[in-house]
Amino acid sequence: MSYAAPKTPIVEANRLSKLLNISRGTERFPVDVEELARGYAQQFGHNDPIAEVIGADLPGFEGALYRTEKHGNLEWALLYNSAIEVPGRIRFTMAHELGHYILHRQNGNTFECSEADLLQWESVEKRQEAEADVFASYLLMPIDDFRRSIGSDSVDLHILDDCARRYGVSLTAAILKWLEFTEQRAVLVMSTEGYMLWARSSQSALHSGAYFRTRNVTVPIPTGSLAASSESVIREKQGVELAARIWFPQEPEEMSLREFKIVSDRYERTMSLLILPKAEPRWMREPADNDSGLLDEYIRSGHLPRNK
Repeated sequence: MSYAAPKTPIVEANRLSKLLNISRGTERFPVDVEELARGYAQQFGHNDPIAEVIGADLPGFEGALYRTEKHGNLEWALLYNSAIEVPGRIRFTMAHELGHYILHRQNGNTFECSEADLLQWESVEKRQEAEADVFASYLLMPIDDFRRSIGSDSVDLHILDDCARRYGVSLTAAILKWLEFTEQRAVLVMSTEGYMLWARSSQSALHSGAYFRTRNVTVPIPTGSLAASSESVIREKQGVELAARIWFPQEPEEMSLREFKIVSDRYERTMSLLILPKAEPRWMREPADNDSGLLDEYIRSGHLPRNK
């Protein structure tokens, strides 16, 4: 009996990216997800194609994937919420549902996806949501092309805005992608009414202790930060220099960071991008009195120290 290894989101997204590179060349962005979804089954010899890609009234959901049967033939319908007004969110939603089709359609007949589904991944369903999200990210924004688009270590909202336009995604999605591979210490915080909704750190920021635990915890935006200011600073392209300790009390007194603030009046949210100077991983630093047990905590969280 042959064993088929489970499909992984990065491998499947990279496979499609290679085909698009061959057929469309490097100037193939943004990805036409609808065309890709409709042609996937024929391209790879499947008999249950995505037959419809349509906007629909999906209250409470960003998108959905439904299996149907017509004249004895199995088909799928890929839907996105027609109330979404941002093209970048629609494209990401469609790519997310395509990820479900490629990775998970053997596991169910219906996939209904909301923004909140990505907040906790303990169940199988939540892990599938996470995998579909990773697939969409790698399909729409291949890391090799993203690195070339960035071009340097000095990043600001001008550069990240250009990347968002190139890939036809939201600025939030572009920043999250950049956080995956950048060597800079950077943290993205999404907040509303003075409290964090979620936060993501780059690997170097995480390893140095620059992160926030927001799952099942209420974390206030720090006083003195740009995010806490009542001023509506929309897309401050160059950022504002602040003492790093405003956001991260464990950082040296003399250290500063750059904070970028983007306010969305429509969604009543504030996005804060924090870029810090380089620092040693926190477990390598001289332990202070208030860092008791830090290395143990760091290891328990799954980040094992590596030999140089």
